[in-house]
Amino acid sequence: MCALIEENLDLCRVPEKEAEVVLGEALNFLRRTKSSGTFDIVFLDPPYSTNYEPILMVFSSRAKELLNESGLLIVEHHHKKDLPPEIGSLFRSRVLKQGDSTLSFYQIGRSERK
Repeated sequence: MCALIEENLDLCRVPEKEAEVVLGEALNFLRRTKSSGTFDIVFLDPPYSTNYEPILMVFSSRAKELLNESGLLIVEHHHKKDLPPEIGSLFRSRVLKQGDSTLSFYQIGRSERK
């Protein structure tokens, strides 16, 4: 899966130094990464049977460290799995349904940005 994402980044002419593709357990990554608001986009695509709440709660608790001011957390999930409109400091700004999949777009809450 990472190879396909990396190929698409190459096709979009995104320099390697401006992208990081990580294959691994999201909770482990979130707990160990040292970031300072450098991510523009974080795409989370866990197996549909996963309980998303622990991952979303940890991400939300570190959202200001992980995302830049206009950054997005994009969560892919089954269209029958309803994710909350707000998770800690994050609010859902958009929902895009495509077949059985849905993308939920989260941003840092307006009052949390400053």
